[in-house]
Amino acid sequence: MVWPTVAQGAAPASPGVPPGHPRQQTALVAARGEWSSEPVAFHGATTVNQASTSTRGVTATRINVVFPIANLQQLSSQFGFEGDVEYSEQVKAIKLFVGAVNKRGGINGRKINPIISSFDPTDEADMRALCKDWTEGSPAAFAVLDGVGAWTGDNELCVTQEGHTPFIGQWTTVTNWTSLGAPYLWWTGPDDAPILQATVVWGLSSGLLSFGRKVGVIAGDRASDQLALRDYLLPDLAQIGVTPMVETIAADPSETAATSAEAPLIVQKFRAAGISSIIPLIPFNVFFPVLEAETQQQYFPKLLLSDYESSIESALGLIPVPFDKALNGQEGVTVETLGGIDDTRPEADGGYDPGVRSCFALWHKAHPQIPKGNMNFYIEEQGPVQGWCQEIRLFTAAARAAGRNLNRRTFVQAMARISDFPGGYSPILTYGPRKFYGPTEYQVVRLHVNLPPSSQCRPPLGKLPPQLVCWARVIPFRRLPSGGATA
Repeated sequence: MVWPTVAQGAAPASPGVPPGHPRQQTALVAARGEWSSEPVAFHGATTVNQASTSTRGVTATRINVVFPIANLQQLSSQFGFEGDVEYSEQVKAIKLFVGAVNKRGGINGRKINPIISSFDPTDEADMRALCKDWTEGSPAAFAVLDGVGAWTGDNELCVTQEGHTPFIGQWTTVTNWTSLGAPYLWWTGPDDAPILQATVVWGLSSGLLSFGRKVGVIAGDRASDQLALRDYLLPDLAQIGVTPMVETIAADPSETAATSAEAPLIVQKFRAAGISSIIPLIPFNVFFPVLEAETQQQYFPKLLLSDYESSIESALGLIPVPFDKALNGQEGVTVETLGGIDDTRPEADGGYDPGVRSCFALWHKAHPQIPKGNMNFYIEEQGPVQGWCQEIRLFTAAARAAGRNLNRRTFVQAMARISDFPGGYSPILTYGPRKFYGPTEYQVVRLHVNLPPSSQCRPPLGKLPPQLVCWARVIPFRRLPSGGATA
């Protein structure tokens, strides 16, 4: 695979002060609104106006859309899927929200034909075979939607770069990925180039990153992790004068034995080197054994968590058991509405934002009962039910805007015109001809174990008990850096 050219920028200058000097860092913070490392050029990527005009998967009466769902029975509990009731309700959610579109006349007279496809996320050969069926064989797919971020890595590029098939998904990495998949790859999650840039800016302002502070980075050995490290994070850290200790770890889900063996050794190295801050560039299947090693060695550095592989979101499910000491109080950067609560009180009071509220209203009307294992009937703000709702509604908006002449080019041109769309995981989604990710703002949140109960965790409605754990908002939403893409 050949990666696009990387063009590195320079930090804002302070006359007579070398890069990395504390005064240079102050200048960087002061100029944070203008700082952009411009990490990736769009040069050479296919534009929306150059997209294929193929109508494969579209007939006079229907649009074939694939919905891949991870097979929960094939997953180990270490991947974080078990124990969440909503993951077992994904098929119900897809059928409900697709059905709602079709009942209202579909998309310019065509009905969505949902092709729900179960897959094993630990079996790359299986995922690639499915991709080839959708894009080259049968059933012929016009688009693939992934509402929860389970279809990841090279599999996104299989659909888009190889298959020239529109894909909308929650899993993201850095800008090069959408350049390679352009103009068919669209993310509801954030591009990780601006996420990493925002993480560095926040780390600098909070004192977790600074000239002379011992900083570590643990990165997976996957192509996406190494790209994020080499072409984005390290240059961003260099701009503030930080040279981290970097350790690479086996990160593919099929490499469980290697990951488990390497994690304790890496943690031991960081501890021996006196590393006080660590930035993880790893998926959940690596995050878990790393935290396990930290706990075993009683070594608890500050972690700069973020939306990179959803480390800030997945961490909440790991406290207070089993990683209270490793995670309680840790902070991170997120574009998601973390820190709210799953109910219908006003958004200003921490309740659903308009996008999630609308999804919940339709879901609750169809399924008013309390699911077995839950204490209430509310859907999760960051859960799979609203994730599928968001994805289906976003696809519908673009397909309708494409008009009766629906093909790949008219669809991606319509996606590029979507602005201020009411999202779900993130409040607002806005796209552009060269902006393939939706979120526009980020906030900083803290993981908090709510014992004894305090105002840091919003109390639920009615007679429900206080939240045991929550995200406490530290810095309110602000504009996401431009990072690696422009509108």
